[in-house]
Amino acid sequence: MMRTLIILALLLAPVIARAQSKDATNESEKAKVPESVPTASGDAAALETARKSFAAHGGVALKNMKTLIVRGSAQVSGSPTQTIDTAFVTIFSGEKYRLEIDNPMRPLKQISNGESTVSNIPNFQLPPINRLGLPMLQRIEEKGFVVTALPASAKKKTGFRITSPEGYFTDFLVDDKSFEIKSYEATYSYEGRTVTTAVEIDKYRDVDNVKIPEKYSQRFDLGFVTIYSSFKAKEILVNTEVADDVFRLDN
Repeated sequence: MMRTLIILALLLAPVIARAQSKDATNESEKAKVPESVPTASGDAAALETARKSFAAHGGVALKNMKTLIVRGSAQVSGSPTQTIDTAFVTIFSGEKYRLEIDNPMRPLKQISNGESTVSNIPNFQLPPINRLGLPMLQRIEEKGFVVTALPASAKKKTGFRITSPEGYFTDFLVDDKSFEIKSYEATYSYEGRTVTTAVEIDKYRDVDNVKIPEKYSQRFDLGFVTIYSSFKAKEILVNTEVADDVFRLDN
């Protein structure tokens, strides 16, 4: 049960958008990713697609987002007979964040003040949450963030790959007309295992001209177990003032 809940925390991390602040955090140096070697200049067609997707999700409003608060519910299943109902809240301000997952067994909490990170689960720490999934979209055309074409396995799908300076990468598939991201997949390493997470976004909510996922499903493949989950955001707040003590490590 606890393993399933820890994986739920991992599932939540890459979906929520990063609030704009300083450059990269190294809060999880333990997480090493499989090698990704993009070309130096990236692919022109893929970069153009990424620019259109960036604009579709808010453009300047997305880039300038300072804080993000999301509260909602989730259902997670590690087997056909085991489903866990949970509530979650994520609060972002620059490189600072607070993640809480309330559940019947044991509440989970992780807090980062931008320099240090603490969790109420011993020896547990998320991969860098601003280096996987939608947070990467805010960083296109920034130094060290490279946009390239999707791998050959994607065939004729419309999309692009974004790779961070540390080598973390996410493959995005977009709608051919709206250029909104409809799904994405990321692969990284966690505790010595190759992890793949895939997200299908069902519905967005426009909050202050920024498109934030409201309803989505996610698959998390750890090799020895596959976790399926569904998420629904009930409250989404953009650029709301967040007190500094929310990110106190002893809070």
